[in-house]
Amino acid sequence: METVELLIIGAGPAGLCAAISAVSSGAKVMLVDRNDTLGGQLIKQTHMFFGSEKQYAATRGTDITKILLAEIEKYKENIKIYKNTTALGMYEDGVVTLARNDKYIKVKPKAIIVATGASEKVLAFPNNDLPGIYGAGAVQTLMNVYGVKPGNKVLMVGAGNIGLIVSYQLMQAGVKVEAIIDAAPEIGGYLVHASKIRRLGVPIYTSHIVKEAIGLDYLEKAVLIEVDEKWQKVRGTEKEIDVDVMCISVGLTPLTELLMQKGCEVKYVPELGGLVPTRNENYETSIDNIFVAGDVSGVEEASAAMVEGYLAGLCAADKIGFRHDDFKKLKKDYIEQLHSLRAGPESDKIRGGIAKIERRAQDV
Repeated sequence: METVELLIIGAGPAGLCAAISAVSSGAKVMLVDRNDTLGGQLIKQTHMFFGSEKQYAATRGTDITKILLAEIEKYKENIKIYKNTTALGMYEDGVVTLARNDKYIKVKPKAIIVATGASEKVLAFPNNDLPGIYGAGAVQTLMNVYGVKPGNKVLMVGAGNIGLIVSYQLMQAGVKVEAIIDAAPEIGGYLVHASKIRRLGVPIYTSHIVKEAIGLDYLEKAVLIEVDEKWQKVRGTEKEIDVDVMCISVGLTPLTELLMQKGCEVKYVPELGGLVPTRNENYETSIDNIFVAGDVSGVEEASAAMVEGYLAGLCAADKIGFRHDDFKKLKKDYIEQLHSLRAGPESDKIRGGIAKIERRAQDV
């Protein structure tokens, strides 16, 4: 049995920032991640970030990873990092079980930050399991991590920010994007991304879905069909497109299984991606000393995940007796950063979702 002051599960943008914040407060941290590379989604994001200088605006996600890892290196004596390590369970007696290199490990932390992120949603249509049909994250991994071209002609399903950004990255890699479709009547991503795509000659069809995929051993064609305002298929509007790759970018679902096993209160909030834990302004859940940060607490941009990580790390360390010298100043700043990131009209949905899960002082 290992004992640790703070266990952080997940070393993506939220987990890395939580580790930096907690260890700079004086806490000793164990950071675990199931992958062999730290950084989560950041390691595949070659586009420049929005936000402010505090969220590394105008810096590529791959470079943000390097910045965060360099900061962690400063505190390496007080951070134990376990890569290729999967958190298996969180139990009533406070024990967390891990699987690492075929070994079963028990850990008993004073506090836990769950930063497990989210998984990609899938779509149901005939032949949706044909080779050549990927999630957007898988396509980014192939291109930006391994340098593998996923195919030659792509249909992008989903016109949110991820779909638009990955489409542009595909074109930069020499892949032809035949079309982008979205079931919604309007584009969900930022117009600056959509305008760039359209200037390059890629059509964006809103109010369209995939009717079926066609192919024997791999994807050869995609059949699209228009939907009406009630999301019903409109007969006679089918379009057939020759493609060898279909990239599905229709959102993410928070990975809350560990939290639910532990007994944390969760609510279904579609604005935030699905089942999400309730939490207070410190990002502490309904169970004492269990904190969350990043997409597991509601799907947003990576900029928000990083700030949530800093806030959760600061507050978790404080809860177990390690108060940062600038605690009040830093906490106020992180909360203001989050408010700023969620201030625009495009964040109405996020703000509405958060209102459903916030735990007030009397609830805690």
